[in-house]
Amino acid sequence: MPGSPAAPAEPTPAAPTALNDTAASEPSARGPWWTLWWVRVLAVYVGARVVTTAIMLAFAAGEGKNAWTSASPDYFTFANIWDGRWYEIVAGFGYPATLPMSDGVHVSENAWAFMPGYPGVVDAVMFVTRLSWPYAAVLVSVLAGAGAALVFHRLLRRVGLDASTSLFAVVLFCVAPVSPLFQVAYAESLYLLLLVTALLLLVERRYGWLFPVVLAMAFTRPSGLAFALALGLHVVYRWVRRRSDPFPVRERVLSVALTAFSGLAGLAWPAIAAVATGSWTAYTDTELAWRAPYIGYKHLVPFAPWFQGADWWSSAMLGIPGWIGVMALVVIVALYAVLLFSPAVRRLGVDLRFWVAAYSLYLFAVFFPQSSTFRLLMPLFPLLGALALPRSRVYRAAMVVLFVALQAGWVAICWSIDGYDWSPP
Repeated sequence: MPGSPAAPAEPTPAAPTALNDTAASEPSARGPWWTLWWVRVLAVYVGARVVTTAIMLAFAAGEGKNAWTSASPDYFTFANIWDGRWYEIVAGFGYPATLPMSDGVHVSENAWAFMPGYPGVVDAVMFVTRLSWPYAAVLVSVLAGAGAALVFHRLLRRVGLDASTSLFAVVLFCVAPVSPLFQVAYAESLYLLLLVTALLLLVERRYGWLFPVVLAMAFTRPSGLAFALALGLHVVYRWVRRRSDPFPVRERVLSVALTAFSGLAGLAWPAIAAVATGSWTAYTDTELAWRAPYIGYKHLVPFAPWFQGADWWSSAMLGIPGWIGVMALVVIVALYAVLLFSPAVRRLGVDLRFWVAAYSLYLFAVFFPQSSTFRLLMPLFPLLGALALPRSRVYRAAMVVLFVALQAGWVAICWSIDGYDWSPP
């Protein structure tokens, strides 16, 4: 925060050619193979997946017969429920040319809410390996999650965090409360791999390489507009600091073009849905269908959903006046904004904070808070770098235990099905 004597100065990004210095700075770079940074990261990831698998199997064993599975399903069946079934429908049947209606007036839930990137990759893996959907979908998610963990470690080292902090941030990344998504039929693993790669390229200022990554992200999860905002902030920041940190003409042109490209990529899928169905609001109407059970059918008004949610959760679920929920939301948002200027978060560098701020603003503008919000917070993973800064062993052990416990809580509340389940992941 301004005026805080403890706040460190913003790190100045080095030229892309200096990135090779990071690899040389790893203390284990010349030691035995089991001390190599990537071996440690993969060991952490595999260990975390073993723990999560045990949690998932424990809940699967107690699962009753439901709309997706029989009682006590095997792991791969259990890992392919909820949105996994929608992605399987996209891979097998594509998208409806006519939007389904729930009451002849309002659009009901349908496949247009699920982008083709993840099911397309799974379909390709099925073709090459001859695996069926449940196995191929989990395989893609697990491998993409491993890749995301590796690149996340490199990203944190690149922004200046030491090896111990970077590795512990990876630990938190791998055991996070929603980390079961790394091994189920959801697009999050693939998207996080693309996103962390994009953030690394942005920090390195490799704008040309970002174009295909940004395009792939835009067709995997809806966040192209958020990334465009982060890029816009990056461009403005570089322009303001051009005297102390040169901003060559070539980089200006590329970065501005990339910002516009990301914005167009973010609008591409809604435009495709509009052309394919003949309804210019096909995508937003489809997305709004998922919040209709909470607040009914309403038009999308930017920045209204969270206030609608605060009112609904307060009055309908907690039985207290809606204004109390709204005031609580305002306080939480204000504290979160202050957090972004805290010394710990500033250690992440300006570009990662631009992304965190841009994506947070995007979520606040368009999404309705419900049980899937926990999953939608996953792209804020750079903040784990700040959470990993304390070096106390007691603190770190406690954080791992807490995160694993929250995993079990998330599976119980959001993934496991208990009769009529209104809390999807």
